[in-house]
Parts: sequence; structure tokens; C-alpha cells
Amino acid sequence: MATTAGNNRPLARADLPAVLPTTEAAPVINRSPQTLRKWACTRTGPIRPVRINGRLAWRVADLLALLNGEVSS
Repeated sequence: MATTAGNNRPLARADLPAVLPTTEAAPVINRSPQTLRKWACTRTGPIRPVRINGRLAWRVADLLALLNGEVSS
């Protein structure tokens, strides 16, 4: 179980950000950042990014759904 830095309290869903940049989202789903970039460009991936000031961001809720098998490829 993940804990916050500096204490042993488990991370709660409220502790997670709403979106992650590509470089942080990729390891969460065990993919390379380039795979997520390709999904964004070709629009063929199981999840879609949001763009914030022209940069890709990935919804944590979508990442968790993908990990739980709730999103079909």
C-alpha cells in the first residue's frame, strides 16, 4: 500500500491529483510515455488525454479504470 512521504498514513483518493502528466501517468499503467503520446496522436488508445495549455494530461480516474479492467482497448 502506498503511503505519503514522511508518514505512514495510506494515500487516500483525495490525496491524488485529478490529472497526471504523461511522464508520471505512463509508469502507473506500466507503459512508456511514448505509448501514451501515440495514443493521443492516433486516438487509438483505451483512454484519451486532456490538453492543458497544449500539454497532455491523463485523468487519474481513467488510469484507475484502465487498471481495474473497466476500459476496453
